[in-house]
Amino acid sequence: MPKSLGNQPIVVIGGGIGGLVSALDLACAGLEVIVVEKEQQLGGKIRQIDCAGHGVDSGPTVFTMRWVFDGIFANAGARLEDVLRIEPLKILARHAWSQSERLDLFANRDESAKAIENFAGAAEARRFIEFCEQTRKLYRALEKPYMLSQRPSMMGMMSDLGPTGSKALYEIGLFNDLWKSLGRYFKDPRLHQLFGRYATYCGSSPFQAPATLMLIADVEMQGVWAVQGGMIAITQALTDRARAKGVRFICGVNCDEITQRNRRVSGVRLSNGEAIQTQAVIFNGDAMALQTGLLGEVNRHASPITQTTRSLSAITWSMYAKPQGFPLVRHNVFFQSDYDSEFTDIFYRKRLPQKPTVYICAQDQTDTHISHPAGERLLCLVNAPATGDHQQPTLSEIESCQEKSLSLLEHCGLNLSLADATVTRTTPQDFHRLFPATGGALYGQANHGWMDTFRRPAAQTAIPGLYLAGGSAHPGAGVPMAALSGRMAAATLMGHLGLTKRSGRVLISGGTSTP
Repeated sequence: MPKSLGNQPIVVIGGGIGGLVSALDLACAGLEVIVVEKEQQLGGKIRQIDCAGHGVDSGPTVFTMRWVFDGIFANAGARLEDVLRIEPLKILARHAWSQSERLDLFANRDESAKAIENFAGAAEARRFIEFCEQTRKLYRALEKPYMLSQRPSMMGMMSDLGPTGSKALYEIGLFNDLWKSLGRYFKDPRLHQLFGRYATYCGSSPFQAPATLMLIADVEMQGVWAVQGGMIAITQALTDRARAKGVRFICGVNCDEITQRNRRVSGVRLSNGEAIQTQAVIFNGDAMALQTGLLGEVNRHASPITQTTRSLSAITWSMYAKPQGFPLVRHNVFFQSDYDSEFTDIFYRKRLPQKPTVYICAQDQTDTHISHPAGERLLCLVNAPATGDHQQPTLSEIESCQEKSLSLLEHCGLNLSLADATVTRTTPQDFHRLFPATGGALYGQANHGWMDTFRRPAAQTAIPGLYLAGGSAHPGAGVPMAALSGRMAAATLMGHLGLTKRSGRVLISGGTSTP
């Protein structure tokens, strides 16, 4: 039988990746855990939408940092290969600016360098190799003192970096924005644009995000995988292992309040009238839901960290369609020429971009384009401002953005008729309904400026017994990062219970990131 705290379970609010991972880790330690999820399906931002009987991944689509999940499943007594079927992708993404301007980036650095040489010349290829060396050093420098640290601070991180790590930060231009630092490596504006796109992986603008985000390039070259069955297969694998360890799931029920007694957590009150007494709650939702009082006025000050700028939202089109003309691979990005305008529109003018970049995940493709005459599953995404709770785009503005996006695709050689497709459109307003208190922001707060790196709340809050997990908490957004946040929340909680030796770094058992 699982252990409880004075005959009380631990309650995890939210069944996203962070919540599922924390529940699994706690259950593996023998603790009684209940997960409460307001939706009928678990997974949080990992979700599928049915299009003509075909499940289309309509949230995160990129699986990286598999060593994180190697560690999670090893801790639960399984190998990743036993619970998931994944296929490494040779082509990280296919990029297009016009019908004659296409560039594939590969997991193999030398193949990418050759492609860049053919696309933009030998000098750009040489600078790309220099860029790869720098991002590798940067990733190695920051993995332990930042990503795996439970509560990083600037002073603490600088102390942990040592001479080699400090040198790596100095070389990229520590206080530069990503766009400025990338200008040292790429003179071709298309490559500058392509690698600036990595800022959007954490919902930020490349013109404001810190230069450290260039390490995402190294993360991708460590490996990108396609998950058979879609990203929800990850959710299912975690859920199955958690249930096997005794975790109880309550779905389709909202948590209305986290209650307190003597200024510490005492329980949760659910929308179905049920009250669960507990001394420990992990909240796997956006931290702003606490600060805005959605889980009780007494929890407003759980985290002293104030969100400055909301991260990107999106308009997405989940569809079963018949694309023609462009040889889609799994991940595809279509660029406009005026890149600055996209982020000026979103972050300053608070409107849909007039010149959007379009991302397409072709979920029935891998590295070699295969024709699907009957149709195939696509997720199309355009970045948008996170104003879904107040300044919502009108229907005409949304349709205008849609037409501009389709026009860009056609300019790049892709003919995609929505009239002949089964389509579900999701807007910032829809994302706000799914993820309350966010305005539709999909990545917590934007990472704008060096100090924003340290403004995400840590797992431990100011309220004894209340912990945070998910993309709005440290170490940030993205599937592997949210999983790490879940591990940090569980480890912090167990440290407070005296079940594990407390340290400043999350324990990752099994797997390794870099040799």
